[in-house]
Amino acid sequence: MPQFVEFVINHWILWTAFFVLLGLLLGGEIQRRRYGIPQVGPTQAIQILNREGALLLDVREDKELAESGRIPHARHIPLSQLSERLAELKAGKDKPVVAYCRSGSRSNKAATQLRKAGYEQVYNLAGGILAWENANLPLNKK
Repeated sequence: MPQFVEFVINHWILWTAFFVLLGLLLGGEIQRRRYGIPQVGPTQAIQILNREGALLLDVREDKELAESGRIPHARHIPLSQLSERLAELKAGKDKPVVAYCRSGSRSNKAATQLRKAGYEQVYNLAGGILAWENANLPLNKK
């Protein structure tokens, strides 16, 4: 046991980084479970869009949008502006919303915000636009 304590003391930066990363990972998972945001893959997202007429919400920043394009017919509202621009969604709170970002982390936060605002059917595109690209699905690169 004294060797372990000595190791921790000698490598405190490593241990601090470990616990910070662990907290970030667990925090995101706790948030997902607390608000029950379903994670959907690209194929499931397409089914929700086609069958239920869902709104597709891109929450990336403007710079990211210019760099990699966006999914056709997606509504773009950056996460940093979402709370002020919720009225722009023009979707009934009972209409499904599929949120996405680059990798799925920020869109999970957006989905949580939407759920708190009263939207009942909110989904997060797991893996974000990267998963969409990896599935060879179309993007508008304008």
